[in-house]
Amino acid sequence: MANPVFNTKNFQEQMHSGQGQQAPGWYQGGQQQSQQGTDWYAGQQGRPQYGQQVPQYSPEQLEQLEQSYRQPAAGPADTGRMSYNDVIAKTVITLGLVLVGAAVGWMIPALMLPGAIVGLVLGLVNSFKREPSPALILLYAAAEGLFLGGISQVFEQMWPGIASQAVLATLCVFAVTLALYSSGKVRATPRAMRIFMIALIGYGVFSLVNLFLMLFGVTDSMFGLRSGWLGVAIGLIAVLLAAFSLVMDFTAITEGVKAGAPQKYSWSAAFGLTVTLVWLYIEILRILAILRGND
Repeated sequence: MANPVFNTKNFQEQMHSGQGQQAPGWYQGGQQQSQQGTDWYAGQQGRPQYGQQVPQYSPEQLEQLEQSYRQPAAGPADTGRMSYNDVIAKTVITLGLVLVGAAVGWMIPALMLPGAIVGLVLGLVNSFKREPSPALILLYAAAEGLFLGGISQVFEQMWPGIASQAVLATLCVFAVTLALYSSGKVRATPRAMRIFMIALIGYGVFSLVNLFLMLFGVTDSMFGLRSGWLGVAIGLIAVLLAAFSLVMDFTAITEGVKAGAPQKYSWSAAFGLTVTLVWLYIEILRILAILRGND
């Protein structure tokens, strides 16, 4: 689901600095240089324009001036601001931990349930924390990896090759969604977000009802009410919701970078993308299991 950290009051306050708040480092530097230039210009007022002695600089001073002009402009990393490269790097780290955890869970499927419980708890904690915690985000990624590895192994024993199919399909959905967002053909408009929230709430309520029916033995099907072609249809709706959640994540990242959000929120972006990709993989894995179970 879309990362709720980006919607917190704390993030919005830091991303959109208001009156009286300290300006970013690059802006302060520009103000200082501008003030120095103004002071110099003011100091020249009233002085004779002709016959004025030109200041002499030593070779060392000239070399320092030349080096200062050759230095590259300060980037987001220098000013402690969020950047696309930083988001990508931290997302690679979190997904890498998911893969490591998945490898362990694949070898020890018994860790699937503990991983699911720990992942759920840490997911909720990270979602509603005012400040991102890299340690908790990395622990979440590892726990989710254990869950994904265990459930993938169980499904692989029942339907060989299903795990690799789900991974490939997840990557394809991610790539297509990113391409559509980059081209401007898909945007998280207010109207689309309202429809998304309504559909997401409905999907969540149905999932809870289905879970209770399965727990109390009302239905003995492996996926409860999500079986047969009805299960496939619901799964496709869930995949569309997950894809739009990716669009919301991309939008939040773009706005954060443009607004100069603090660099620490790159971890929040990585967490949001990881949550959505895990959700997308699970939904695709379930659809494939239903389809192959009907063969």
